[in-house]
Amino acid sequence: MVDAEPAFRPVRPRDGFPALEDLGLIGDGATAALVGLDGGVVWLCVPGFDAEPLFCGLLDRTGGGRFEVAPDGVVEARQRYLGDTGVLVTELRTATGLVRLTDALALRSGADLADDTPADRGELVRLVEVLDGTAEVRVDLEPHGGAIARAALGGLEIQAALLPGVRLHLRSSHPLNGGLRNRYTLRGGDRMELVLSWGRVHRHHRLDAGESLDQTAAAWRRWMTGFDYAGPQEALVRRAAVTLKLCDHWVNGSIVAAPTSSLPAPVGGVRNWDYRYTWIRDAAFAVFAMRRIGFGGEADAFLGWVLDAFEQSRRPRIMYTPAGGPVPDERVDPGLRGYRDSAPVRWGNGAADQRQHDVYGEILDCADQWSRAGGRVEPGLWDGLAGLADAAARTWRQPDQGIWEVRNEGHVYTYSAAMCQVALERAAGMAERLDLPGPAPRWRATADRIRRAIVEDGWDDRAQTITEHLGNGGGVDASLLALPLRRVIPADHPRMVATTRAVTERLGAGGGLLHRYRHDESPDGIPGDEGAFLLCSFWLVDNLTGQGRLEEAAALYTSLCDRASPLGLLPEQIDPATGEFAGNFPQAFSHIGVIASGVNLSRAMAGVS
Repeated sequence: MVDAEPAFRPVRPRDGFPALEDLGLIGDGATAALVGLDGGVVWLCVPGFDAEPLFCGLLDRTGGGRFEVAPDGVVEARQRYLGDTGVLVTELRTATGLVRLTDALALRSGADLADDTPADRGELVRLVEVLDGTAEVRVDLEPHGGAIARAALGGLEIQAALLPGVRLHLRSSHPLNGGLRNRYTLRGGDRMELVLSWGRVHRHHRLDAGESLDQTAAAWRRWMTGFDYAGPQEALVRRAAVTLKLCDHWVNGSIVAAPTSSLPAPVGGVRNWDYRYTWIRDAAFAVFAMRRIGFGGEADAFLGWVLDAFEQSRRPRIMYTPAGGPVPDERVDPGLRGYRDSAPVRWGNGAADQRQHDVYGEILDCADQWSRAGGRVEPGLWDGLAGLADAAARTWRQPDQGIWEVRNEGHVYTYSAAMCQVALERAAGMAERLDLPGPAPRWRATADRIRRAIVEDGWDDRAQTITEHLGNGGGVDASLLALPLRRVIPADHPRMVATTRAVTERLGAGGGLLHRYRHDESPDGIPGDEGAFLLCSFWLVDNLTGQGRLEEAAALYTSLCDRASPLGLLPEQIDPATGEFAGNFPQAFSHIGVIASGVNLSRAMAGVS
């Protein structure tokens, strides 16, 4: 049960690295940190999601840096969240005692998670309590690339070598005479408070980690009073909502795909990408999910962010930084060995400037949702949106790199053509509904022609499936399962039913898991294979639901939810052979799947269209 009292389990690193399943996420709406079952903070970028890492021990166990607070000789440990919050509790048992560690990225006094006022500082709060016996507790703070520390009022001032523009300050209830490495003998009832601050440092404020944690938990619970869902896997859906909020930039309204970079999929491979950015295609799925569980404010903020980013960039990009700027060029970091020695480590993302025609539909779908929620479509914005519709009409039969961002010459992907259909249909609908200028009849006629081409030209009668490439065959890929979700083809259309069956049979990895595509049939220009892509299985749940196969859909949904970590977190991919998590973690898209499929399933079970 998510957020319930978990069982203790051994701390078992994999190749010296924490298992992804043993990591907890904390955040403050500007950045996020990962805390291991062993008490180590192994990931934190400051001051924002896409900034340089302060700690990235997840990518190099000796040189990446970490903030470790833990007793010697840990035998077993367990983690849980305080209910409906982003406050994480880790309990570590040794032969001589039991220690509780409570962690959070602090929220301001009286903070509202819907508040768009930027915080002037960040604080990682760590509270150590000895519940029983005695413990020798290590406090080791080692920034990535090294640091210089000097005594200052209330603690230490720290200058990390790779973060020259960031002021860091460590305060403690216990003397920090050992600099960045300290050891303490603590006994039952003892408490130790640690606060690592950056940005505007308040050195003269009273140190009270307990009060800060209480305020943070209260702020989370106030936000969760808006949660509105009563359906399958309610506890996990609640946790998924918190996890998505932890991936949300509260000031800008964007949602990062994941807070991490270069976690391999699979281990030992080179499919290691930087996901600390915001993909436009995530928006429509995220907005659907958040609005339907009561968080319309977050949905509107993300829609507004998409339209702002489009207007400011003056051309449709597939991804942006959380602030809406261009994503940095991809570079390899030779100084880090990679998670479980899976090099290379990459910063930036080389797919940012790819041709992906689905972006036309993604932006126009967001604009359509924006207008339906009461948002105004100004003339300048509409000029740009109408231009996207015209571009979709011109390019839907041209090759691109597709939703999976292949790194080769590309193809005419069926999903990309389908999203051009979405662009034209949404543009026509907005023009008609809002009395906006534009050739709505021509747009709608082209949209109808694309839909027919998908159902007819994209159909392989021998294989009994719509194919991944429009008009020239190819295999199947799991993005076809998203066609009903984007309202291109109904889920119960006979050819969509057959396509669902073909995807399940040809891409099935066992246990309800699906590969995105078969690498032997559809080479993507990248060496090696990969695991099962979790979101695709949630799309399968949605198709089964739309076909009225509710028992099958419910069973698959339950099996997917059962794969969540003890903290209720999900990765990008799962290794079908071992069940281990792979790829950047936690993955926003996977948690969107938990929410959206739960909503669809619960409505279908209740007989709601």
